[in-house]
Amino acid sequence: MTTLREPPIRPEYVLPLRPAVAVPAAASISLDRFGWLRKPAILLALAVVWEVLARWFDNDLLLPGALQTGRAFVDGILSGELIGYVSVSLAILSQGFLLGVAGSFLLTWLAVSNRFGRELIDTLTSMFNPLPAIALLPLALLWFGLGKGSLLMVLVHSVLWPLTLNASAGFRAVPETLRMAGRNYGLGGLRMVLQILIPAALPSILSGLKIGWAFAWRTLIAAELVFGSTSGQGGLGWYIFQSRNELFTDKVFAGLATVIIIGLAIEHFVFQTLERVTVRRWGMQR
Repeated sequence: MTTLREPPIRPEYVLPLRPAVAVPAAASISLDRFGWLRKPAILLALAVVWEVLARWFDNDLLLPGALQTGRAFVDGILSGELIGYVSVSLAILSQGFLLGVAGSFLLTWLAVSNRFGRELIDTLTSMFNPLPAIALLPLALLWFGLGKGSLLMVLVHSVLWPLTLNASAGFRAVPETLRMAGRNYGLGGLRMVLQILIPAALPSILSGLKIGWAFAWRTLIAAELVFGSTSGQGGLGWYIFQSRNELFTDKVFAGLATVIIIGLAIEHFVFQTLERVTVRRWGMQR
């Protein structure tokens, strides 16, 4: 009969701690403190490359330099011409965007209310979301004529479907445990939507708003390039088109730069602020 042997006991030992190395105070400064300089540095580098290419081509009609475009931009601001065109475009964009957001939330409510509504909205988004809004411009001109109504129609279309798709997907992705927690606290109906569903689906809703804003801004500029003036007033796209007809290429680039600047401003001051005070503060995004 064999006897079991006990495993050998290994001696314990303690590793000595290494002495702490003092880190200079200057080396402990994080580079994140200068994170706000990254985007301006990127824009400055692009402007330098642009100016070098323009000087290499040496043809102001085809490619004006960054400095020449900057002078045209400043002249347009000081004279008030560019500001007038921008104000017309932003006024129409705001109306169309708000109408699209209101319609999207109605469709989203229908999608999450019952199974038939969900299948209906899924079918509609599959049909109309891939359809470019600018493709509806001929019908808009036929139905509403040459004016603000045509622009509002294509803007609502460009916002409605991507926002509905993102918002409905966000509501469906809310965990059941959150819904059960809300019911345990006696929430139901509108209170459940406002206090549980919307905060949980807010990342998807904000993504849909950003996509809808970008689609609406591009659609508006493209539509204004086609017929441009509404009620005798032209927008930023019409300013670009008119400058091209008059061979003021520096003004064309100034108009394009204005489109980019407005897009960057809306992204930074509106959407990033919303994300910072909501989903990032709540720990739902990094």
